[in-house]
Amino acid sequence: MMRLNIRSRKVSNERVLRLVNQRRELQHTIKIRKVAYLGHVLRHERYYLLQLTMMGKVVERRGVGRRKKSWLRNIREWTGIASASELFRLAKNRQKFTKLTANLR
Repeated sequence: MMRLNIRSRKVSNERVLRLVNQRRELQHTIKIRKVAYLGHVLRHERYYLLQLTMMGKVVERRGVGRRKKSWLRNIREWTGIASASELFRLAKNRQKFTKLTANLR
């Protein structure tokens, strides 16, 4: 009887994805949906309270440690738009905002 000596190596998910020439789809899908949802909320008047919540700041004291990223800050980083007011202005135009959403990485 022949004995096989197979050793398993630990390989990171990132390495496996590179080997098969793929990228993380779930993270990309989440980015697209978050940005699309922001555009939806900002275009409709009935979401006025939600718009105020997204644009406003909550006054609180942060604890010691790394600063937490806000929902809006993530979207600004993903889209490359520095100011929130520019992002809100762009969201009013559905076609431009759709292009922005389609070009996310």
